[in-house]
Amino acid sequence: MRYRTLGRTGIQVSTLSLGAMMFGSWGNTDEAECRRIIGTALDAGINLVDTADVYAAGQSEEIVGRALRGRRDDVVLATKFHEPMGDDRNRRGNSRRWIMRAVEDSLRRLQTDWIDVYQVHRPDPATDVDETLGALSDLIRQGKVRYVGSSAFPAEEIVEAQWVAQQRHRERFTVEQLSYSVLARQAEAGTLPTCQRHGLGVLVFSPLNGGWLTGKYRLAGEVDTDSRAVRNSDHFDFATEEIRARKLAVVEELVPLAAEAGLSLIDLALGFVLAHPAVTSAIVGPRTLPQLTSQLGGADVELPAELLDRIDALVAPGSAVNPADAGYRPAALRDPALRRR
Repeated sequence: MRYRTLGRTGIQVSTLSLGAMMFGSWGNTDEAECRRIIGTALDAGINLVDTADVYAAGQSEEIVGRALRGRRDDVVLATKFHEPMGDDRNRRGNSRRWIMRAVEDSLRRLQTDWIDVYQVHRPDPATDVDETLGALSDLIRQGKVRYVGSSAFPAEEIVEAQWVAQQRHRERFTVEQLSYSVLARQAEAGTLPTCQRHGLGVLVFSPLNGGWLTGKYRLAGEVDTDSRAVRNSDHFDFATEEIRARKLAVVEELVPLAAEAGLSLIDLALGFVLAHPAVTSAIVGPRTLPQLTSQLGGADVELPAELLDRIDALVAPGSAVNPADAGYRPAALRDPALRRR
């Protein structure tokens, strides 16, 4: 396992991080196996675990908290807030009112006194970023949080948050978590260079593009009925014929490229993400122990320039096969009332 400095924090984190979204009712309800996954990841040298309050309505945080008993001090623990946590309209978003409640709930579920990296899961157009940063700054001063970060923030909102932190003397975001993979390269156009410019550490979610870059979806062959694309067909690319066809075509080109380099498709995909100079760590989110073990080798892969150039020819730098893979669509694009008089 290799390690990199997380932005300008001085923290050394593994180039692969463990994502816990699949722990609980969203993926794997066998807590014993989830705890084995966590233990195996830590034993392999992974030292950053990422979760969120919304994952399985808090179950993921609870499982992580129980699994880390006796090993908490060895782990850089990251979690997130923003998404709805119930029907109450104020149990969501980026307001001071919700942040102060959400952090206490996460600390309780995680069975810890502090969170290493507390991240805003998505932007909130209804909340002044100064309010959000003010609340997060208070949490740092109280010792409940060590560092704060954002997730899926567009480049312009990262810049705004940095400016507000400087002008209002707030703690600044030191980490950005974003979607990035061979099939989803939109971050290369603006967000990744912006993170470099401001010295943010970058955690990548969906480096395997929701399973597309594992080799499980091919032109020839049946799709496993237990795969994520089938279990969540309304939310994944299998529901869109054009996108499905394009992704399948690219995967069919990537498989022989990986084989020629002596790599699995998974290793190729993880090596691609880790090759970008702005990226600190790629988050793998296995549902089963075999899935984790198949991904651990990607931490040590270094792709030659020629291979990266050949990948560029398949998916152009800064482009995405499916724009929705960015993880966040601004409100002005979702709501016609915000762009029409």
